[in-house]
Amino acid sequence: MTPMLESSTPDSLGYSMPAEWEPHSDTWLAWPHNLETWNENDLHEIEKVFIEIIRNLIDGERISILISDEVYKYKISTMLHREKVSTDSVRFHIIPTDDAWARDFGPNFLARETPIGRQIAVNRWRFNAWGEKYPWEKDNQAQREIVREVKLPWFDPGIVLEGGAIDVNGKGVCMTTTSCLLNPNRNGDISQKKIEGYLKDYIGAHKVIWINAGIEGDDTDGHIDNLARFINPTTIAYVSEEDKNDDNYSRLKSIPETLKNATDQDGKPFSLVALPMPVPIRHGATRLPASYANFYIGNRSVLVPSFHQKKDETAINILKPYFPRKKIIPIDSRILVQGQGGIHCITQQQPAHSPSEFHPFTPEEERA
Repeated sequence: MTPMLESSTPDSLGYSMPAEWEPHSDTWLAWPHNLETWNENDLHEIEKVFIEIIRNLIDGERISILISDEVYKYKISTMLHREKVSTDSVRFHIIPTDDAWARDFGPNFLARETPIGRQIAVNRWRFNAWGEKYPWEKDNQAQREIVREVKLPWFDPGIVLEGGAIDVNGKGVCMTTTSCLLNPNRNGDISQKKIEGYLKDYIGAHKVIWINAGIEGDDTDGHIDNLARFINPTTIAYVSEEDKNDDNYSRLKSIPETLKNATDQDGKPFSLVALPMPVPIRHGATRLPASYANFYIGNRSVLVPSFHQKKDETAINILKPYFPRKKIIPIDSRILVQGQGGIHCITQQQPAHSPSEFHPFTPEEERA
């Protein structure tokens, strides 16, 4: 295992968290298996969703999958072959997990530019199952095992932080929420100033945008990846509910005002893009945290949640102009959100050392 870098912080060494649209070497997934999240029939359906996600990412990057044992390796490989999805770029890692939310319990990756090339490192945060809502110690341990597997220099911030709670533009600006990062169920009565210090030191965020909002049904206490996302260094897409009778109308109405008053790394206002909220989705009497902001930006595609509604096409058409060289792929997320998450929640990107590390565009695609 590469030794922990104890004497310095990532920021002091020139590391920062790249934006999601920057080149990846890998997308990390944790294979679903928890029967308390999805029953056996639903688990079969969620596996199909994972296969579709792999199908639409694998032509541009490797897929690293956390599995419990060799049986899963055979099972998943068989499913991929049956669906005519190549396994050449799939890497299996026997690291037991409690559930599939790799974004939240996994480490986050960092990069810095040096005279000898780009270098990658990793932060190993603490994970306490969204404020000790679940007794999930395997997920916290999985993060340590991932750090062992990747053999990269690593840092130990020593606090709880979920990946879905932050979003960065790769230029020193981070978005997050007060309801999550300042919640006593994560790090006690930690101050906003101190959290900002951690974000600066460990992900290179020299400016933090705090949003005070959340959607109904979200048991993460308000992750930013359901609310607002950077889609380039100077543009933010945020969710908006237009129906005044919907509970999310009041929950979300402060977001555009907050963002209008925010500035980018150069002190300039951001361009803002409003995404619709889907028509409410329920499981029994429970409102589910469905959001079009929970998309994932891969090397060659953007995976956008689909809920089999007319609003799906609206959301896709809003995002499409901002990713002209990527395929915009709808992913049926109805079964995902039944487990309280979405596409972004189950994925975690590992930045590439160089463009040659991932599958480049063909000459025809370069000219397009």
